[in-house]
Amino acid sequence: MAPLKMKPKNGNNGALPERVAIVYSDARREYFPTEEQYLTEKDADRDAAQIGRYLESLGIEVFLYPGDATLPERLSADRPVVVINLVDSFKGEENLAATIPGVLELLEFPYTGAGILGLSLDTNKFLVKKLLQQHGIPVPHYQLFNSPRGHLDPTLRFPLISKLNAVHGSVEITADAVSETEKHLRERLRYLIGTYHQPVLVEEFIVGREISAILLEGKNKKVYLAERVFTREEGKYTFVTFEDQWLSALGTAFHYERFDDPILKEYVKRAFDVTNMRDYGKFDIRLDQSGRYFFIDTNCNPAFGAKEMDVALGAILDLYGVSFYDVLKRLLQKTARQTQVQVAAYGGNGKVGGVK
Repeated sequence: MAPLKMKPKNGNNGALPERVAIVYSDARREYFPTEEQYLTEKDADRDAAQIGRYLESLGIEVFLYPGDATLPERLSADRPVVVINLVDSFKGEENLAATIPGVLELLEFPYTGAGILGLSLDTNKFLVKKLLQQHGIPVPHYQLFNSPRGHLDPTLRFPLISKLNAVHGSVEITADAVSETEKHLRERLRYLIGTYHQPVLVEEFIVGREISAILLEGKNKKVYLAERVFTREEGKYTFVTFEDQWLSALGTAFHYERFDDPILKEYVKRAFDVTNMRDYGKFDIRLDQSGRYFFIDTNCNPAFGAKEMDVALGAILDLYGVSFYDVLKRLLQKTARQTQVQVAAYGGNGKVGGVK
């Protein structure tokens, strides 16, 4: 078996791979049911190229691949040492994103981010809520609707917020997402289920402050907490809408301020493990007026990038003096270490990184 090609150790006391591939979503308008959902992924190639420039400045050879049917052939031809997986959907379906780590596992290429199970769980918010609840992590009361006419649990208290069960990116999280009456909720369910052809998760809206958490995994897990402080005029219900996230520049609707609570950090670490995330993850939490936390969203392989890319991960880590270069080095070194362990385990008779 040929030795892995790694660059010399750098300031982070680790080796970097010489060749890295970035796989991104093959986003085409015809794949998505609405313009809004397409908007969340249309710049995937541009974002991958920007991350690639960071890697190139570290002296790494970079390959950019769309996450489509040509991926196995491209990987076999170029033989990168590590693959950075940024794919959020396959042919517009987020629940098919797990096919990418499936291909990488089959071809035995080391990759960053969650595996097949983690990405599969990520596109079933209802199941994630169940997992968190079973492990003592607080979540709002919730119910899954497969039909607009489904029975409404009488224990749910209005106001209620409705979310697509298998789609992230704040798609359809608008001012109209919060319902105060059953009539409005039914109208909302008819629209969402009819348009996106998937179940809808309905949960109690938690009035209070909103906290975002980024977890980075290396030799240990580090949690970085930040509160979203809204700078726009607040309405009756304050939360991050699709417009805030995708149609406004970072800092227009809200900005981040550092937040700290050891209890919440432990919840985040537990949630990371329970949902089978790997390398990095993002969590959104509401803090009510009684000081209780409620996990309202979990993001496996969240948007990845530097602060200037209007990405929460980059903006929050910047508050703590963690540069995007540091994140990349930590991610690649961790993956490289795991690869070297695999090589030792195979005893030189297996394949790692597509190299026999």
